[in-house]
Amino acid sequence: MYKTVVVGADDSATAREAVMVAADMAQASGGKLHIVTAYDRKSVTLAHLPADVRYSADHPADALLRRLSELVSEHGLEPVVHAAEGDAADAIVAVAEDVDADLIVVGNKGMTGAKRFLLGSVPNKVSHHAPCSVLIIRTT
Repeated sequence: MYKTVVVGADDSATAREAVMVAADMAQASGGKLHIVTAYDRKSVTLAHLPADVRYSADHPADALLRRLSELVSEHGLEPVVHAAEGDAADAIVAVAEDVDADLIVVGNKGMTGAKRFLLGSVPNKVSHHAPCSVLIIRTT
């Protein structure tokens, strides 16, 4: 079974779905869940953030990870969280390598349409560079 599960997440409903699937898998095997989010420092602006985050001392990535942790904790699992500046796929793969993950879970968001051929996608990049098994769940 999967003792160490890594999941990549942003602040979307599809990412929350991926987090819950990863949490279920980690919990079923008595494993540990690691939630990873990545951000681009240039794109983080206060105007686009929810009011509860805009006026807190937390970095937006930390606030997101706290909300996702609370969601997972309601189901009896205490995750480890990781915020990284830079490319999301690179961050997910790096954390998976660092924690010797058995499984990476990502949603399929970004894998449809012509854009995936031009720019790639997080699930595609993760699947090609992962140090372990990858589960791409259908969230769209």
